[in-house]
Amino acid sequence: MKAIFIAYDQAHHENVCDVIDRMNIRGYTLFDQTKGAGSKTGDPHLGSHAWPSMNSSMLIVVEDSLVDTLLERLHTLDVDNQMLGLRAFVWDVEKSI
Repeated sequence: MKAIFIAYDQAHHENVCDVIDRMNIRGYTLFDQTKGAGSKTGDPHLGSHAWPSMNSSMLIVVEDSLVDTLLERLHTLDVDNQMLGLRAFVWDVEKSI
């Protein structure tokens, strides 16, 4: 199994939810307001007067067979809306209960 952490502009939320719904991925943990700045481009998302926008993020655990498709669909969202920003990171899940 793999854990996928997705950080994205809040404007992407419905689109990210649509991707995971269409893939029949049920379980996730949502971090509704996540602050941060992109590693390459884009404005910081800090919820402040100077940088008012915010991110959201999700942690999803899926079977290995779903990872590539999920990342491809998320990448398409990012490419289609480059000004918003979206990043996804994958880790191995060694054990769970």
